[in-house]
Amino acid sequence: MNTAKLGRNDLCHCGSGLKFKRCCEANTATTRSARFWMIIVAAAVVMGVAAGIASFNTDGSGAGGARVWSDDHGHYHDATGVAVP
Repeated sequence: MNTAKLGRNDLCHCGSGLKFKRCCEANTATTRSARFWMIIVAAAVVMGVAAGIASFNTDGSGAGGARVWSDDHGHYHDATGVAVP
């Protein structure tokens, strides 16, 4: 068995005729670990963006952001009747 490190662009040792990066590299522990952390970071970014969008969609009135237009007063009120800017 050859003890030299197999490069990504070398032919795979399994005999498939493919380059190592297209064949068996995905089965290495380093690649699995990198893929796991990439998924974790992507999920955190998506949750952060969703939280940011949610913060812009609420008016901070404490009533879940529900606003009702009052024709009598000419401005919005929240669900409890308090004027909302």
